[in-house]
Amino acid sequence: MTSFLPDDPVIIVIVLILLALIFFTYLLLRRTILEFRDGMEGR
Repeated sequence: MTSFLPDDPVIIVIVLILLALIFFTYLLLRRTILEFRDGMEGR
């Protein structure tokens, strides 16, 4: 597993930022879809 990580710390930081953006986008989309579904049901 350690051989997968590059030696350049900049690449590691970029990958972590990309993973964080994907995670927050997923949370935002899931919350928006849930609120939209609740709104369609008239609650």
